[in-house]
Amino acid sequence: MIEFINFYLIPGLVLGCMYALGAIGISMLFGILRFAHFAHGDVITLGAYFALLFVTTLGFPVLLALPVAMVLTAIVSIGLDRAFYKPFRNSPTIYLVIASFGVALMVRSLVQLAWGVKVESYAAGTFSKPIIFFDTLRIADKHMWIAGLTIVVVVALHYFLSRSKLGKAMRAMADEPDLAQVSGIPTEKVVRATWIIGGGLAATAGVFLGMDSQLHTNMGWDLLLPIFAAAILGGIGSPYGAIAGGLVIGMAEELSSYPWIGDAPLLSPGYKTGVAFALMVALLIWRPSGLFRGRTFT
Repeated sequence: MIEFINFYLIPGLVLGCMYALGAIGISMLFGILRFAHFAHGDVITLGAYFALLFVTTLGFPVLLALPVAMVLTAIVSIGLDRAFYKPFRNSPTIYLVIASFGVALMVRSLVQLAWGVKVESYAAGTFSKPIIFFDTLRIADKHMWIAGLTIVVVVALHYFLSRSKLGKAMRAMADEPDLAQVSGIPTEKVVRATWIIGGGLAATAGVFLGMDSQLHTNMGWDLLLPIFAAAILGGIGSPYGAIAGGLVIGMAEELSSYPWIGDAPLLSPGYKTGVAFALMVALLIWRPSGLFRGRTFT
């Protein structure tokens, strides 16, 4: 049982936290702007490398570099919207989708140009011993930070969406954009806030992924399909659904390789992504709107 917790349950929760943070941005952008942002994965990569810049050049601890990376990524996200998405705001959705693929390639190329293509690390050559509880439960301190800060971010986001005037305007625009516009809600301000939140959370997901493993220029692209699966599973357009979907997908990926029957893994770790998508498809057949009743289109 303790092996299950140490090597499957805890890694699944940590992976789910990273998926959730990325999926929130995907879901909010879809809810407000009505298009799938396929460049979101490379924005995650950019945020991770912004933090690496301050870690390697200024000697910042990675957690201290995280807020700076969030701010820089949010600024870049606003710039990408102004340069590449705003001109197509009233165009067919497919224009925005194709534009996002182009933005993904540009952002990835800029990261490769600035930092190269070799694998990087926030703490190269160091090893962190896990913290031991009750003589058997082992938790890495980085996993505690990832889980703890994810909870803080989620609580802050909930407070913002439910209590602040801008948060309520964002929810209104996501529900009924035309009605929100005629009722005097500043739509451009809402769009800008959405990009800021999406960019900041993308940077957080990227930094956490870099803390948990290593940095490479395709890390965000590799994360893109699972976070889309998480957003759809939770209910596209619902930030709370994205959180639930991320946790479910992360847990499903890790637990699928646990030896539930016999001593061998139930499924090879190479099938993790397939398991996540199978779970998503099965649930959507039963509940097309997702766990939290997101948007459906007919």
